[in-house]
Amino acid sequence: AMAAARNMMRAVRVFEFGGPEVLKLQTDVSIPVPKENQVLVKVRACGVNPVETYIRSGSYARKPALPYTPGSDVAGVIESVGEHVTAFKKGDRVFTIGTLSGGYADYTVAAVNSVFPLSDKLDFKQGAAIGIPYFTAYRALFQKGHAKAGESVLIHGASGGVGIAACQLARARGLKVLGTAGTAEGMDTVLRSGAHQAFNHREANYVEKIKEYTGTKGVDIIIEMLSNVNLATDLHLLAYGGRVMVVGCRGSIEINPRDTMSKESSIIGVSLFLATEEERNECAAAVLDGIEAGWLKPGIGSEYPLENVVKAHEDIIHGSGARGKMVLL
Repeated sequence: AMAAARNMMRAVRVFEFGGPEVLKLQTDVSIPVPKENQVLVKVRACGVNPVETYIRSGSYARKPALPYTPGSDVAGVIESVGEHVTAFKKGDRVFTIGTLSGGYADYTVAAVNSVFPLSDKLDFKQGAAIGIPYFTAYRALFQKGHAKAGESVLIHGASGGVGIAACQLARARGLKVLGTAGTAEGMDTVLRSGAHQAFNHREANYVEKIKEYTGTKGVDIIIEMLSNVNLATDLHLLAYGGRVMVVGCRGSIEINPRDTMSKESSIIGVSLFLATEEERNECAAAVLDGIEAGWLKPGIGSEYPLENVVKAHEDIIHGSGARGKMVLL
């Protein structure tokens, strides 16, 4: 019985799509075994991303086969490695940008090419805040947005996981960085993350303030986390040749396409899921450089034990303004 118990772990399982209540914490899930080119990670922290709530609800384009365990951004320690794995060994600190068996669990299996060494400069909570946020921010800014030093970027919702990542990456690459947040604390986070200027998007006239700040030129790039609310307004904030990078959306919106013609501006969708392995490696190199250089410092927001996963999923959608990355411990 003891031997059997040792091969069991806690994991969150989803048996049907629906609201947060479909997340079921089970204590008798078998610990997965890594196959070739896979590793088993003992999870110390796992990031919670908005996309995980869309997948859970069944409203997302990609639907996993049921039942499944959510979670892709974990940080922890290598427990064992499958055949042909030479890059890691038991005891190594790592973070992931994807898992095969799901990150909301005590242990997870990941393909070795989605696992990266976690520097001692960062703790496990910070390690769990790197994956999707920083890779998405890098893809939006540089791979799809072609951001260049000297250009200006407006980051909507800059106090959340992707927002903080975008602030740090843009600042490190020499952009002029503007960010919005919904609270004084959030604005403070945005400025500490490298923004030159922060705006409160709960103020009625915040768009006018941004226009005033940027003058007649407008901003070159907008990183948009809530395009169903902001997209029409974004088009009025752009400079000539400006681009809105659609990173997040929770519904539809009506826009006037003429607003793209007057400045030859672009609306570009961003999906980390579509990145090639080469693009993922480019993201990883930039992220690992940033950790080494010391400017990449994930901000941690709310922390939840695994048993409070339902609350975490409620709060990430209905919370009153992000301040850093939400993590499960």
